[in-house]
Amino acid sequence: MSRVKSVLVGLLVLAVVGGMAPGAMPADPIRIAYIDPLSGPFAATGENGLKQFRFAADQINKAGGVLGRQLEIVPFDNKVSPQEALIQLKKVIGEGIPFVFQGNSSGVAHAISDAVLKHNERNLGGRVLYLNYSAVDPALTNEKCHYWHFRFDAHADMKMAALTDVMKTNTKLKKIYIIGQDYSFGKAVAEAAVSMLKAKRPDIKIVGNELHPIGKVLDFSPYVQKIIASGADAVITGNWGADMVNLAKAANDGGLKVPFYTYYAASDGVTAAIGAAGIDRIRLVHETHPGNPNAPKGSASTSPPTRS
Repeated sequence: MSRVKSVLVGLLVLAVVGGMAPGAMPADPIRIAYIDPLSGPFAATGENGLKQFRFAADQINKAGGVLGRQLEIVPFDNKVSPQEALIQLKKVIGEGIPFVFQGNSSGVAHAISDAVLKHNERNLGGRVLYLNYSAVDPALTNEKCHYWHFRFDAHADMKMAALTDVMKTNTKLKKIYIIGQDYSFGKAVAEAAVSMLKAKRPDIKIVGNELHPIGKVLDFSPYVQKIIASGADAVITGNWGADMVNLAKAANDGGLKVPFYTYYAASDGVTAAIGAAGIDRIRLVHETHPGNPNAPKGSASTSPPTRS
C-alpha cells in the first residue's frame, strides 16, 4: 500500500498543479471516483478495494493531504459490467470528478479507457485521468496504451512469466489443465500459459484449456471432475473474486489434490475457503516488493495461501 500511496500522491500533485481541477478552490477536497463492483457476485472484491483506497486516503489526509488538500474517495457501483461502468463514468464526469480508480475486470477497463480517451479528445477543459490499479490485460498498456491511462500492476503476461519460471523447475509436472474466466483477461492468461510453457517446458502437455462464464458459475464441481478425468498434474487459473473462491471450494470438496498455480489465491476470502487443505498445494506466484528482506532482487516468490 505504501508504494500505491507514494505513486498516487505523485500523480495527483502533477495533475493538480497541471490544472486538472480548474474550478477547485484550495480548501476543496480532491475527489477521486472509485468505479468497481459494489453489488453482485464480485461485491466483496470491490468493497475490499474501496476499504483499501479509503485507508490510503486517510493516511495521506492525516499527513496533510496533497498540496494541503484532502482526498475524498467517491464510490460508484459498476456491477462488474462494462455498460454499467460507462453509465457511472458519465455520472463521474457530470460531477466534475477528474480522477477515476478502477481495477476489477479488464473488460470494464477497456470500456473506461476508451471512453476516457474519447472524452478527453473532445473536452480539453474537463479531462479525466484513469488510474487502473489491477486490470491486467496486456493490451491495455500495449496496443491500446494512451496518455490518460496509468496502470499500477504487472500485466497478465508479466505474471505468467513469473509463474511459468517457477513451474519449469518442477520436473513432476507433465500434464497441465488451464481454466479461466471467459473475457479478455482470462483469454490473455490462457494464451500466455500455452505459449510460455511451450517455450520453457515443451515436454508438458496441455490436457485442458477451458473458459467459463465470469461470475455465473456457482458450482464448479463439473469442471473439477473434468480436471480429475484429464489426469492433470497441476492447474493454472487466473480466476479472481467469487470465481476463485468457488473453484477452490469445489476442488476441496471434489478431492482434487493436484497443485493450483494462481494469480489471486490470497485475496477476497479465497485463503479461508481453501483452508489447511491448500498448504503446499495452492500456489500464488507474484512479483515481490523491493522491501522484502527474504527475497533476492528481481525474483518472483511463491506463497502458500496462508500468506497475503
